[in-house]
Amino acid sequence: MTALHHVCIGMFGLIAGFFYAYSVSAMPGLGAVDPNAAIEAMRGINVAVLNPVFFATFFVTPVLALIAGGLRLRAGSRAAGMLLLAAALVYILGAMGPTSIVNVPMNEALAMAEIVDPAVEWSAYSRDWTLANHARTVASLTALGLTSEALRRT
Repeated sequence: MTALHHVCIGMFGLIAGFFYAYSVSAMPGLGAVDPNAAIEAMRGINVAVLNPVFFATFFVTPVLALIAGGLRLRAGSRAAGMLLLAAALVYILGAMGPTSIVNVPMNEALAMAEIVDPAVEWSAYSRDWTLANHARTVASLTALGLTSEALRRT
C-alpha cells in the first residue's frame, strides 16, 4: 500500500511540474518570440505531447489515487483514504476538466486554423490557454499536497 501511495505522490508531482513549466516558462517564452513562430512551435508541442508517457501520467495518476484511497479506507485509515480520494477528485475536476473543456479544443482549433493575424490570434490563444493551464497547475499541486498529507496520516 505504501509503495502505491509513493507512486501517487511521484505521479502528481510529475504532472504538476508539467503544467507549472508551461505556466512559468513555455508560454511566456513563446510569447517572447514572433507570433508565427509561437503558433508553429505550439502546434509542434501539441503533436509531441500525444505520447504514451504523457498519457500514462495524465490519465493513470487519478486512477492510482482512487485505488490507493480505497485501499487505505479498507485498511481502516479513514483520513488517509479520504485525502487520497479528494486528491483524485480535485485533479479530475481541476486538471482534467480544463484540459478537456479548454486546452484540447483550443489546441485542435489552433492546429486547423488558417492564421490571418498572428499577433492577435496568438495573444488571444495564449491568454486563454494559459489561464486554463494555471487552473490545472493549482489543481495538480493541490492534489499533490493532499496525497502527501495522506501519507503523513497513515
